[in-house]
Amino acid sequence: MKPFLILSHGLESGPEATKVSALAKAAEALGLRSVRPDYRDLDARRDVRDIDARIARLQSHAPADAPVVLAGSSMGAFTSALASTGLNCVGLFLIALPVAIPGYARPFAAAAVPTTLVHGWNDEVCPVDAAIAFARARGDAITVLNDDHRLGSHVDFIAEQFRLFLEQFA
Repeated sequence: MKPFLILSHGLESGPEATKVSALAKAAEALGLRSVRPDYRDLDARRDVRDIDARIARLQSHAPADAPVVLAGSSMGAFTSALASTGLNCVGLFLIALPVAIPGYARPFAAAAVPTTLVHGWNDEVCPVDAAIAFARARGDAITVLNDDHRLGSHVDFIAEQFRLFLEQFA
């Protein structure tokens, strides 16, 4: 059975954001269905207590009868990783992953599933060393690019990496 994809945008963007839109297009080309939940109402308050509501909203989009692949950028990656532990998640694609959010008490965790990370060497928001340590501890694939947190110079590259990641499920 093909997995259903849930693509999560970052804190300062929305469901039509450049990266998640590029990921959706890559998934569509492989015949995979996806949804992009809108978290902007939760993000507007900038309250870490709303992260749990973000996770619940993501999980509410998961079909009961299909496995899911979760992908996201920044806060979307953080949300996806945490949500993966409560779903039939079969894969994670995490972009510019923060492995901790100041003030958020829940320990960071992610399902033990095939996982690929993409990060920028010059990420000024989420230090690359933390993402590398996370990937190393789990044996996950990680690509580190000469870019900043937004990875704006590498959107097409990231979409291609996502397509290659998804081929194992298509």
